[in-house]
Amino acid sequence: MKKLPLYFGYLILILMAASMLYPFFVMLNLSFVHNNAIFSQAGSFFYKGLTLSNYENVFKQIPLSRYFFNSLVVALFTTIGQVIFASMAGYAFARLKFPGRNILFLIVLVTMLVPPQVNIIPLFFLMRQLHLIDSYSALILPGMFGGFGIFLMRQYFLGFPKELEEAGKIDGCNLFESFFKIALPLALPTVVTLSLFTFVTAWNSFMWPLIVTNSDSMRTLPVGLAIFKGSFREITLWGELLACSVICTIPVVGVFLLGKKYFINDIMQGGVKE
Repeated sequence: MKKLPLYFGYLILILMAASMLYPFFVMLNLSFVHNNAIFSQAGSFFYKGLTLSNYENVFKQIPLSRYFFNSLVVALFTTIGQVIFASMAGYAFARLKFPGRNILFLIVLVTMLVPPQVNIIPLFFLMRQLHLIDSYSALILPGMFGGFGIFLMRQYFLGFPKELEEAGKIDGCNLFESFFKIALPLALPTVVTLSLFTFVTAWNSFMWPLIVTNSDSMRTLPVGLAIFKGSFREITLWGELLACSVICTIPVVGVFLLGKKYFINDIMQGGVKE
């Protein structure tokens, strides 16, 4: 009887997980069902007559491989840039003492309070003045800098033991060597957490790529999927749309599975007090 509340808690968690996973399960299954049979089998758990025609038709109708490549390039380089700049800035705010440090960090925090939609028009004019419209640079550069990443890394480095850095200085490490050889490797769980958030945000970004791209060859997956949906006139090809949705979801799930161990470790470290 003592374990009854524990089992009840597990049951609630299982039901919550099932309620969240079921829509993805339906999306995956219906993406293999022919358009004519989607609504007749929508309430079934096991579907009949599975086919790959939806995926084949999608690649024939739109340059899906190009959209996927663009999204992957933008997400990867945005994540790499965000991690590099945020970790260096966070380390500087946590460890270095320089004039105006607190004021600069306050400005960084204020940027987190500004809705992203407010910055779209100024960023667009800036990209136009730099002649970067409809290029990878316009898609990547704005996402490489963010207040959340700096704040996250600063909070980690504030709790980082100074004794490790002092031991490194005794061994002859300068500031950059202490950062790259000691602080940054030990901050891997936080770096992975920031990478996951940045990658998912860049991968799912819609408004900015829609505004800053003109040619079909520079569109990302969310924009391409929206334009593909808007191209339907008399009938909506739900099978093709579900196939596109599955393809959009695969990289995000893969990235999370790769960084799951470090992400969970970071959450556990943040929830333990010494």
